[in-house]
Amino acid sequence: MRRFLKRQSCRWLPLAVTALYSIAAAQDFDKVEIQTMQAGQGVFMLMGAGGNIGVCAGDDGVFLIDDQFAPLNGKIKAAVTELGDKPIKFVVNTHWHGDHTGGNELLGKAGAIIVAHENVRKLLSAEQFVEFFNSKVGPYPETALPMVTFTDSVTFHFNNEEISVFHVEASHTDGDAVIYFKKANVMHTGDLLFSDGYPFIDVAHGGSVDGMIRATGQLLKIIDDQTRLIPGHGPLSDKEGLNAFRQMLIVLRDKIKGQIDSGLTLDQIIASKPTADFDESRTGAIPADGFVKILYDDLTR
Repeated sequence: MRRFLKRQSCRWLPLAVTALYSIAAAQDFDKVEIQTMQAGQGVFMLMGAGGNIGVCAGDDGVFLIDDQFAPLNGKIKAAVTELGDKPIKFVVNTHWHGDHTGGNELLGKAGAIIVAHENVRKLLSAEQFVEFFNSKVGPYPETALPMVTFTDSVTFHFNNEEISVFHVEASHTDGDAVIYFKKANVMHTGDLLFSDGYPFIDVAHGGSVDGMIRATGQLLKIIDDQTRLIPGHGPLSDKEGLNAFRQMLIVLRDKIKGQIDSGLTLDQIIASKPTADFDESRTGAIPADGFVKILYDDLTR
């Protein structure tokens, strides 16, 4: 897979689109199974297709973080019902990407209040184009848009939890939110952390590798060795996993920037296999050559 990327064509593109920007026709959602893992007291992670979902279920109802794709709505609701029989009251979107917001419309119609950073509503309200995936997204219907938006932070006192939702500037996108369950000591990082793969950084919508490094450093100052992390993609993680991810970003940014400064072209940088030391442990949807292109595009802007 890592030899496929060329300057003018990305022949691995259909796999990446299927993994992160799929529509119903591109995946057999009937075969997707929702897996539930406990992250902390009263807080769970659901894995299916797309971004990981966070769930806090209790007497006040269900607090949901992200909602994957619309065709999975029934399966997701069934998995949530296993955790508590109360309705879904709040849905917080960690950012605007379709593999995290595809279920918004159905949940909004069912009465859930959708919450996100103000930039998420702006992006979902209009058609967007993601060049890396050659994908058009939106505009979303009104019922799928965040009803409540914030600029900096908002706190929920819900299910005997203090849930801090805060914005991190210009990192994965320009509208990223992190959700921290203070009592349970669980944090949903959104796509600031890919625990088993290379990340997609949405450069066209405010993201940058420097922003990712800055944001992950900010999170490391908040959490401790006992904090459980729900990543945007991949299995449950912790402070050590987040630190390893951040160090990988730093090493590859510095290496590829040095190659750019030396006059190497994108094809020459890819041929040098700058990610080789990390490839064995980074087996997610974004291939190594794709991540090199993301860094190259970011660092040559």
